[in-house]
Parts: sequence; C-alpha cells; structure tokens
Amino acid sequence: MTLKWLRSIPSWQITLGAALLVLGFLIAAQLGSEGPRVRYTTQERTPLLETATELQAQQDELKARILELREDIQAVEGQGAGSADLVRSLNAQLEEARIAAGLIPLTGTGIVLQLDDSQALVPPGTSQADYLVGSHDIRSAVEELWVAGAEAIAINGERVTPTTAIIDIGSSLLVNSAYLAPPYQVTALGPTDLYDRLSRSPGFIDFVRARAEAYGIRLSFAEPESVDMPAFAGTVTLRYSRPLASPSATPAGATSGSPEG
Repeated sequence: MTLKWLRSIPSWQITLGAALLVLGFLIAAQLGSEGPRVRYTTQERTPLLETATELQAQQDELKARILELREDIQAVEGQGAGSADLVRSLNAQLEEARIAAGLIPLTGTGIVLQLDDSQALVPPGTSQADYLVGSHDIRSAVEELWVAGAEAIAINGERVTPTTAIIDIGSSLLVNSAYLAPPYQVTALGPTDLYDRLSRSPGFIDFVRARAEAYGIRLSFAEPESVDMPAFAGTVTLRYSRPLASPSATPAGATSGSPEG
C-alpha cells in the first residue's frame, strides 16, 4: 500500500520536498551558530580591548624609558669624553714633567760639545787649575746650551736634571752621584739650529775666549744625525716636604698648620 502511494506522488513533489528539507536544515544550523557568535562578540570584545589598551600603554612606557635611557647614555658619554680629555691633558702634563725631570730617555737632533784639559805649558807663577776643565767650565757650557734652546743635556752619559750638582773632586767631577774624568762630552738635544744658536750666543763667545783662547782649553763640536739622551739613573727622593691641607678640608673656625708636639 505504501509503495503504491509513493508511486502515485509526482516526482517533482518529491524533489521539492527534499530541497525544502535541506533548506530547513541549513536554516536551523545557521540559527544555531548565530547564538555563540553573538555571545563571543559581545562577551569577549571588552576583555580584548582592555588587553590591547594595556599593551599599548606598556609600549608607550617602554618607548619613554628608551628615550630616557638614551639621554642618560648621551650624558654619560659626554662626561666620559670630558674625563678622557682631562686624562689626556694630565698625561701630557705628566709626560712633560718627566721629561723635564730627566726620567725619560730621548732621541733626536742635537750636538755634542767636548771639553778637554789644555796641553799648553803652564807658565811659572800661574795656577795649573786654570788649564784644567773644572766644574765652572761645565756649568757654563750647560747654561749656554739651555739659553740656546737645548731641551735635554747629559754629561758623559749623566742626565742633567733640576737637582743635578756639578762639583770638583780633585782632577775629576762629581755629576749626580757619578765620578767623571776628562774629556767631558756635553750632549744636548734640541732644535736643528742649536749649534748656530750656541755659536752666536755672546755668553758662549765670551766663554770660548776666556777659556779656549786664554788657557788653551780644548773645545770641539760634533753634529750627529741624532743624539741619544739617557734617562736619569739616580733615585728621585722628595725631602723636607709634606702635603698641604686642602682649604675645603679645614673645619670652620680652625686654622691650618702643623700641630705642635
């Protein structure tokens, strides 16, 4: 009976019914998914916006911190450059002080002045010491070399420093702590025209006349391509010195000075 009834239904009705059934199923599925989507967009949107806002605020803070750190770094670099310049300046001053103190060996242009005792016969009634090179001769030569522009001087390898003493010890000389015998070579480091300056110096001309021409003290010069200036070989000792108190370290109302006792 059922089979006959199905056969009596036109085919187009069956097709239309199937299509309507499928359409209804799709509509039901769409309606079923609409609820969760609406809930998602309404319930989840606010937390996401809050998270995005917080992240943006954090990013802005980090950017501000980066700018602040860059400014700090630039400030530190500026201080470092100033400190480096100060250190270089102090090192240059220290180098100049060491050179002036004779603590550094040097090499450069210069001249060598040699002084030797006279070979002339000593006339009766005169002093034989006048015919020998003495400390006064070496001191005079050293002084004239300084005036001519010498930057460093050595006597028979002994560097002349601000504390150097040149003393007669019998027929020899005591320079620094070394005993030297003639001939005496006074090596001077200085400008390329040091010899010209020295030879034109009135003081040196008078010295040559007084010693070489009058008593036969032998003077000779050499202008090597370069001269080697040794460093001071002695010890540098400060005596009778004490540090001075800084004015800022002196308490108010107190007077500076060494305590008694």
